[in-house]
Amino acid sequence: MPVQLFKEAQVPQVPHVLDVVAVRAWCSLALEALGRDRAEIDAINVYPVADGDTGTNLYLTVESAHQAVEAVFAGLGTGPEPAGPTLAEVVRAMAHGALIGARGNSGTILAQLLRGMAQVLADDGTGDGDHVAGADAGALRLALRRAADSARDAVAHPVEGTVLTVARAAADAAALVEGDCGAVVRAAYEGACAALDATPEQLAVLRTAGVVDAGGRGLVTVLGALSQAVSGEAAPRHKQAPRAVPEAPAEAGGSLECPDEHGGAGPAFEVIYLLEADDRAVARLRTRLDALGDSLVVVGGDGLWNVHVHVDDAGAAVEAGVEAGRPYRIRITHFGLGDAHTGGGATPPRERAQRAVVAVVPGDGLAGLYAEAGATTVPDRPGEPPASGELVDAIRRAHAREVVLLPNDAELRHTAAAAAEQARSEGVRVALIPTRSAVQGIAALAVHEPDRRFDEDVVAMTSAAGATRYGELTVAERQSWTMAGICQAGDVLGLIEGDVAVIGHEVPATARTVLDRMLAAGGELVTLVLGDEVPDEVAQSLEQHVRESYLAVDTVVYRGGRQSALLLIGVE
Repeated sequence: MPVQLFKEAQVPQVPHVLDVVAVRAWCSLALEALGRDRAEIDAINVYPVADGDTGTNLYLTVESAHQAVEAVFAGLGTGPEPAGPTLAEVVRAMAHGALIGARGNSGTILAQLLRGMAQVLADDGTGDGDHVAGADAGALRLALRRAADSARDAVAHPVEGTVLTVARAAADAAALVEGDCGAVVRAAYEGACAALDATPEQLAVLRTAGVVDAGGRGLVTVLGALSQAVSGEAAPRHKQAPRAVPEAPAEAGGSLECPDEHGGAGPAFEVIYLLEADDRAVARLRTRLDALGDSLVVVGGDGLWNVHVHVDDAGAAVEAGVEAGRPYRIRITHFGLGDAHTGGGATPPRERAQRAVVAVVPGDGLAGLYAEAGATTVPDRPGEPPASGELVDAIRRAHAREVVLLPNDAELRHTAAAAAEQARSEGVRVALIPTRSAVQGIAALAVHEPDRRFDEDVVAMTSAAGATRYGELTVAERQSWTMAGICQAGDVLGLIEGDVAVIGHEVPATARTVLDRMLAAGGELVTLVLGDEVPDEVAQSLEQHVRESYLAVDTVVYRGGRQSALLLIGVE
């Protein structure tokens, strides 16, 4: 069973509408169900590439959607009875989370399915923003139809017998049913199950392998979770009937197009990236990428897109994105190696290192510092914390038998634990050091010695991190209660060990107060990590303050780049 990353789903008792509670429960139930089924789905993944990761990609995509929905609820007001989000806010968050976290062909298509549903449900919520309002059965039928159509439009060359077929069948079945939302989602689920069972008759590679389509199987799991969230009753689990495997592949029936269907040599790389671009640039990009490779799926809109394609020239696929707009979160996977990396060109297999460090870092400046120390880094962008899948990918890129994982954020402890669990199941020995700030990670790296025994190295790194007190300066976004009193929007907040200790109006004065409180218990070394908005003069004044007030204490300063905190402070 996967590590539980979320609270127990709050399943509504047969509502007549699809409301915010049901959508939140749907995310949780879908993530739980995909965690349970992903190994089974991975095992039947034979199309379009038999790389055994469809279940995992769907799980990571839904995990990102779930995190986005939970962030909406967590970000509500500070009063005892927050009004709660609207249906539009929740479904848009779900779709956006899936878009930015989409993995693989299947995850990218699922993101577009969720986006299609959100386009209808966000416009149909009743009650003029009332958080208890929701969409009725008619809107849900329309949402399922929009989802199926928009996903099919996003795929350059749709193929029957795939997740697209299953999505259309679900919409068709829902359209024929009268009744409330519970009846609609049950019909959609049953229609999807029937279509899934028929996929081997439409796609010869499935019939040859004796399996149903993996992406369609994943969609059935997601729709089953939707049925449970709306009706309050668990849908019967889909079980594939045993099939006889023919001696030779037959011709595909009803396929719109099926390139390389029988598992011949296909493109060498899978390329995925997020892209900021306008609609016209994306239309040109589709044409160019379609000429470069296959399995092209471009989803999104409103200036943000997720691009997926299989190509032999990964560099050309990325270059096409650069010409269209601003690509980022670029992921290139060599099908022969299974290693995700950035940059083009094939990479020969390499020997596993004995030990590596993987660290989450909040800015480009620290990423460079950590990389110089030999660590594999994962960016922690403001408002976009990494998912467990990104940490697992980084552990794989590190290509070591033993890995020390530094999350460097208290909020990432569960995500890092899930990643460590996944990596251990793949045969990697992982030690998770619970660093709660990047300055603790710096202290741990300073004593890292890959040549000593793993356990001894982990103990030394853990001790160094634990002996480092951490603080930070940030700006209050709204009026709220804190442990230091009431703050107003725009106040400079000084946090020590995660709690607000100082409320000030200027960065230098607030930083000096925080430093004094941290050094009151002693210390030998102060580490300052400056964000982009903090000028060098602030660091110089703080260095002078430490030098004049604490004679035996040294200070080191780093530029962190764009990070959520104005200033990170460490005291060892």
